[in-house]
This record gives sequence, structure tokens and C-alpha cells, in this order.
Amino acid sequence: MKQIAPVEAVVFDLLTALLDSWSLWNRAAGSEADGLRWRRAYLELTYGCGAYRPYEDLVHEAADQAGVVASAAQALTAHWNSLQPWPEAPRVLRDLTARDVPLGVVTNCSTILGRQAADRVGVRFAAVVTSEDTGYYKPRPEPYRAALDRLGTDPARTLFVAGSPADIPGAAGVGMPVFWHNRAGLPFVADRARPLLIADTLDPLVELVP
Repeated sequence: MKQIAPVEAVVFDLLTALLDSWSLWNRAAGSEADGLRWRRAYLELTYGCGAYRPYEDLVHEAADQAGVVASAAQALTAHWNSLQPWPEAPRVLRDLTARDVPLGVVTNCSTILGRQAADRVGVRFAAVVTSEDTGYYKPRPEPYRAALDRLGTDPARTLFVAGSPADIPGAAGVGMPVFWHNRAGLPFVADRARPLLIADTLDPLVELVP
């Protein structure tokens, strides 16, 4: 494991690192295969546009491109409050909170949906940053910097917990060390930015943050 400066705050990707949003997309699409194809289309649109366009518009556009049922996009937002955290997430985050470690989230969605999703985790966040708030989608630097500004912490001492590979260079680009919560077991493609740790669970956070 790489050596990093003592961690004074932790910022998370919300919809993948903390919440199982994949299951919701799959249910809305009608199958796992359709959900995966839809998410991939959505990610291409999101990463490609950079500047914020309404999240719901991108979800609808991606559904059209992926050829999923017309009702999928509406079903996704209608059942947004059924999002569930990964099993260990509440326990790990409560442990950090008990040690007075400030926590934040950065998420690629609208402000309303971002705050609803953050509430599903079951802990209090010192900063909830959405792409609508900042005017840009990750992995642009603006959302990560907004979280740092709200927390008032040094990037080198603020650990970012990525849920998807795109967050690794995004967060590292503003000076944050990155832990990749690689729940799906995706291969790591060598890049200029490397995570300090890759795991399929959030449990290592307990040791990463003394």
C-alpha cells in the first residue's frame, strides 16, 4: 500500500462506492443485461458532456440509445428512494463518524436526487456535492474541488473513495489520494493516476483512516 499523509476527511462517490445503484438501474430496465447496456450509454453521455445537462435528460437519452423500455427512465427516478447502501457501508461510516472524521459525497446527478440518495446511506455528511451544484460532471475537477472547499480540507489529506474507474484520475487530478472500492471486480487499466488501494469492500477504510 502506498504511504499517504494522515487522513483528515473522506469523500465518497455516492451512487457506486456507497450505494448499490446498479440493482435499481437493472430493475428499471427489466433485466441485468439491459441495465448494464443502459448505464454504459449513460456514462458515455455523462463523461462526454462535461458541463452539466439535466441528469434526468441524460438518463432518458441513454435509455433511447440503449434501446431499453420507454418507461425505464421514469421508473429509475420514481423508485430512487429504494436505493440501498452496500451492506458494510453504514457500519464503516459510523465508525469514521465516531472518530470525528468529516465525511462528504460527490455525485453525478441532480441536487434533489443527490440529497435523497445521500439520506439513504444512514449517516450525516458534512458536504453533499452534486454535478448540478457545480455545473459540471465528474471526472471534471470542479465537483471534487467543491467538496474540498466545503470541508475546508487539504487535498493531500482528504481521501477519495471511488466507485468507478473514472473517479481515480478525476480525484487524483486535484491532489486527493484515492481508494477504489471496486465492487464489481473490474480490471485496473494502467494510467498516470493509480489508486493507493483497490478492494471489493469498504472495510479497509477502518485501517486507512486512523
